[in-house]
Amino acid sequence: MKEIESVGMLVNEAQARQLRISDIVLEYEAAHMETTQEALLERMAETFNVMKESILQGLNPNLKSISGLTGGGAYKLLTSIKEGKLPDDFIHKAMVKALAASEYNASMGRIVAAPTAGSCGIIPAVLVTAMEEYKIPEPQVIKALFTTAGIGLVIAKKASISGAEGGCMAECGAASAMAAAALVELMGGTPQMASHAVAIALENSMGLVCDPVAGLVEVPCVMRNASGASNAITSAHLALAGLNVFVPADEVILASGEVGRGMPCSLKETADGGIAATPTAQTVKL
Repeated sequence: MKEIESVGMLVNEAQARQLRISDIVLEYEAAHMETTQEALLERMAETFNVMKESILQGLNPNLKSISGLTGGGAYKLLTSIKEGKLPDDFIHKAMVKALAASEYNASMGRIVAAPTAGSCGIIPAVLVTAMEEYKIPEPQVIKALFTTAGIGLVIAKKASISGAEGGCMAECGAASAMAAAALVELMGGTPQMASHAVAIALENSMGLVCDPVAGLVEVPCVMRNASGASNAITSAHLALAGLNVFVPADEVILASGEVGRGMPCSLKETADGGIAATPTAQTVKL
């Protein structure tokens, strides 16, 4: 099977064969890794279990990161929802899960880098919330993770999934795009709609810098996971509503790569710029 080189290729192949993007990616991975689709689905199920566990562990009200800068935020947000202070809706529930997984990562818990540790909460939050809210069978959600993998592969090839290379748009932006595509698929959208969702999510995060306080994956990383989950859901809903994008996903990906390369080093994971360089951030001593 030919290499996955673009989102357009995935969409065209899926449409031509009346399949989903996840079907194409699963077929590609099985051929590329010389294994069976069943074996890959089993491995992905294990990955999904780690994602779910990171959410559960991250809801501990006493959770604290090594530095003490983060922890317990997911529990506070969940409590606010339960007490009626915030809407009990899809986005807010996903935000809770995104915070939970990301805070668990900051506390040295076991997570899935999706596509990186700094963006680990976005994909689990969106997909687990969709599964719970819309009663989607878990095997279907596990299959949709191959859609996230396909989109992530293209972004990694054509742009970057490294904050040190492309800023946070390469991490939380990429995760939002990956999650948005999978959510579209789970909600019955077409491959082209999934492509539109990828473009929207990346456009919404274009130019997002990587400026970790004290060089830790905590501030502002944890809260960016919550906003990244919101971005993914918004982008998917816009695409599902039939809103088309003017610039195709593949061109948006290439543009994000150019923007990332054009960023000064101070805004790419060095903790020398952005909020990491503020007086308050400079008081953090490890």
